[in-house]
Amino acid sequence: MQGEEVKINSCDYWFKIVEFLQQNWALIDETEDGRFIIYFLGDTSGIFDQIESPTLTEAEQGLIRNGFRRYSEDLETQKFVACPSPPFYQCEHPNGFIYSSGRFWVR
Repeated sequence: MQGEEVKINSCDYWFKIVEFLQQNWALIDETEDGRFIIYFLGDTSGIFDQIESPTLTEAEQGLIRNGFRRYSEDLETQKFVACPSPPFYQCEHPNGFIYSSGRFWVR
């Protein structure tokens, strides 16, 4: 539901620069049944898409394959780009579900 707050436990941010001064962010969170959800966020903490993965390794490999980098490992980016902060909330992306639709996601 639009605007509904979403609790994400992870603080291991991944990012992909999509345009000048615009990033897409990802956080991987484990579900109660042991699966993993990749949440995709904008710079203002809005979750605009998500993809489920059976393992953490597969989730991380998917992010790497699709041009995301781990924020904690990129000291240069940390100098000029701040990651979004909680609370996180559901929102819509102008182009819909860009990753889960497969339009901008290589499996």
